Amino acid sequence: MEMPDLYAELGVEPSATVEVIISAFRRQVRELRPDTRVDARTAERFGQLRSAYETLRDPIRRAAYDQTYERTYRGPAESSQAPVPPWPPRRFVVVLGTTAPEPPLRAGPVRWEPYR
Repeated sequence: MEMPDLYAELGVEPSATVEVIISAFRRQVRELRPDTRVDARTAERFGQLRSAYETLRDPIRRAAYDQTYERTYRGPAESSQAPVPPWPPRRFVVVLGTTAPEPPLRAGPVRWEPYR
């Protein structure tokens, strides 16, 4: 399965800042109008845009995607950086995909007690 080019889906350059990515996502969503168009093609396209946006706006996910992007789309000859040596071994593993939603915050009544 070929990895999609998330930068092309949002219509931005790989060197784009987070602000440019947010702006491009909002522009594309305004063009799609997923709140008024309710068809399978729009829902699929919106899902692709949302997935690309969530990956590229998060610095950790974007760094992991950029590593595979360099190998997949640019190749070693076109890469602007020297290849990363295999040592030291990586300490963190990043899994791309959806994350579980966080539970809502709950706050109960506050009880004030006199200071003793």
